[in-house]
Amino acid sequence: MKRKRTSRIPVGAPTLTKNDFKSDQDVRWCPSCGDYSILAQTQRILPELGIPKENVVFISGIGCSSRFPYYMNTYGFHTIHGRAPTIASGVKMANPDLSVWVITGDGDALSIGGNHFIHLMRRNFDINVLLFNNRIYGLTKGQYSPTSERGTKSSSTPLGSLSLDTPFNPISLALASGATFVARSVDIHLDHLRPMLKAAFEHKGTSFIEIYQNCHIFNDDTFILQREKENKTDHTVLLEHGEPLVFGAERDKGIRLNGFQPEVVDTTNGKYTTEDLIVHDQYAEDTTLANFLAGMSDTPDMPHPMGIFRSVRHPCYEDLMTNQIRTAKEHTGEGDLEALLNDGETWTVS
Repeated sequence: MKRKRTSRIPVGAPTLTKNDFKSDQDVRWCPSCGDYSILAQTQRILPELGIPKENVVFISGIGCSSRFPYYMNTYGFHTIHGRAPTIASGVKMANPDLSVWVITGDGDALSIGGNHFIHLMRRNFDINVLLFNNRIYGLTKGQYSPTSERGTKSSSTPLGSLSLDTPFNPISLALASGATFVARSVDIHLDHLRPMLKAAFEHKGTSFIEIYQNCHIFNDDTFILQREKENKTDHTVLLEHGEPLVFGAERDKGIRLNGFQPEVVDTTNGKYTTEDLIVHDQYAEDTTLANFLAGMSDTPDMPHPMGIFRSVRHPCYEDLMTNQIRTAKEHTGEGDLEALLNDGETWTVS
């Protein structure tokens, strides 16, 4: 996949480091919050992307995650609740050469910002979206969010949310909205998160990464089966293009399709081998396989897929818009706003 169309660092310019992307602001998150890890890995990979700091923009909405732009020594914009995709779209249209990153949370993106989220996905702006998912509203002191599990007891659901709400699956929503790059990682799985961030940057089009994280204060131990070292091998399956879906501490379990449903099978008992397993294809234009994989996260006793679900190339909105304007000018010439305002019938209000 080709790199995004961004201005490169001039030959002979000083080499950037992680510290060059750290701002002078004190980082203010709760101790041990996964936000620290995501921030550190983002600052670590940016020098490797080969673009000047002045060509990078971080845009956020409202929430714990949305303090992110303060801590980046780049351009940034802390916007209003749920509207970061809208601001980011305007930034990208105004200057397509910028590398634009949206930082959001499960509440910011999927509740008040849900409509903005799905339209950013379908329009396919060349923008990177990082969704921090801790299944709770942390900034406003622990109300349940659109991704909270059934039965979540919180300040807004003291009796539990059981039978009231079905949680959103962010991966399924992104796929259904037409996203061209969809991935998932975990805040503390550093060797997995960094390649996902780089792959998102390399993708030409809207890239979306859901990042599992814990909230020690208001939703402790969420995603514990997928995050903690002693659990993750049996409760996650890595998505690698062209490879069968194998997982487990002994690499003895796999995922096969039984009709239209994925199921876990033992690959050591002689009944099934790796030949029977689903082989991942992240470049498939059809989203059927990606949707099967996304749905595994909603199924009890199924491992949660980690990695790139889908990566395809579609035209980007800002490129289509630029071409449309160019074509219009070729046919009608440069516009004249004064002439337009005074064209046809006019009247004066006094």
